[in-house]
Amino acid sequence: MKIRPLLVMLIAASAQSAAAAAEKPPNVVLIISDDHAWTDYSFNGHPHIRTPHIDGLAAQGLTYRRGYVPSSLCSPSLASILTGRYAHQHKVTSNDPPLPPGKTGKAAYDDAAFRGQRKEMVGFIESIPTIPRQLAQRGYVSFESGKWWGGNYKSGGFTSGMTHGDPDHGGRHGDVGLTIGRETMKPVFDFIDESTESGKPFFLWYAPMMPHQPHNPPARLLDKHQNKAPSLDVAKYWAMVEWFDETCGQLLDHLDAKGVAKDTLVVYLSDNGWIQDPAAPRYAPRSKQSQYDGGLRTPIILRWPGKIQPGESDRLASSIDLAPTILAAADLKPAPEMQGVNLLDASAVKAREAIFGEIFTHNAVDIHRPSTSLRYRWTIAGDWKLILPARQNEPDAPIELYNLAADPAESKNLAEQNSSKVAELRRLITNWWTPG
Repeated sequence: MKIRPLLVMLIAASAQSAAAAAEKPPNVVLIISDDHAWTDYSFNGHPHIRTPHIDGLAAQGLTYRRGYVPSSLCSPSLASILTGRYAHQHKVTSNDPPLPPGKTGKAAYDDAAFRGQRKEMVGFIESIPTIPRQLAQRGYVSFESGKWWGGNYKSGGFTSGMTHGDPDHGGRHGDVGLTIGRETMKPVFDFIDESTESGKPFFLWYAPMMPHQPHNPPARLLDKHQNKAPSLDVAKYWAMVEWFDETCGQLLDHLDAKGVAKDTLVVYLSDNGWIQDPAAPRYAPRSKQSQYDGGLRTPIILRWPGKIQPGESDRLASSIDLAPTILAAADLKPAPEMQGVNLLDASAVKAREAIFGEIFTHNAVDIHRPSTSLRYRWTIAGDWKLILPARQNEPDAPIELYNLAADPAESKNLAEQNSSKVAELRRLITNWWTPG
């Protein structure tokens, strides 16, 4: 008679465990800004740019103010977000393969050998675990929109998407997907609606080519900034940031309208930084493609109402962390090859000694040997940042050491007077990756 209550308790506990295991995992919306400096948000103190929707997301979520991407160039950065690996591991180090001898522009893109190598680069992602591939194990449907360098959306493991990737019809870095945000939000709204109606958890890759060039914002936003900005080019960029923020608001509002915001993990970051050259329609030095924070740093925001306590963290975070973070939220173990930590695990974030990154050439030197395209490796440990040049591509560049707390603009190289700190951080970089 005494056994029966215990049996009832065991049955009840088993039922509770089964119910927990069967609980629907969160939807995941990944918002990726494109060519957007870490300073250019009103919540980060920009004096003129207003980003109320991203500000609201930051206020409602956990915001890592010292977030970074490993590479300050679109294609390798996006591939690292998707795979949780560094570029030297997934091998998408650059935007494009080597240029064919004597060819540039369309002539290069149409070259048979160039296209063949681009197809090989797509294959690097086709064959390894990605966020949507792993989420599919828990019944997720997924959708790609916006910037995408991996050929057809299926190459990344998405169940649906916008990018066809056909080079004969403009396929390179997003093709049809590049209309998202700039021209329409309907494809992502339709995906959310259909997923919600089916009862399936969903993963949305929302990566509009914004505020990326072309800087052609609506006149109403450009007019707002023309008398405040130091030049027309800067005004256009500021207006593009605000236009992008408006699209984020439309997306977040749609989650609210469908009643799924509380069941959705929203993740925000930029793929790399951008400092607008005031004198020309291009980026300034020390931003995109550079080894400096102007190209590498980004806020990383995680919002999941009722599950994530809102707040700010000054701990270091990396886009490498997003794959394990998202998969953990879905009660999945990240693939062993994924390098980051779960940003929702405070003890894991606290225990990490340093973060790392690498800068490569825009066009690869040899797509099969990442070290041939390497320009710099870098690490940040505490307040200290060390930059090591790769002599094959940067023969004259100095070793650089900065104290980011005292010198966030990285204006004073302290390497010569701090040889012991250089040696300490060099060991960290060497243990992380020594190019072969």
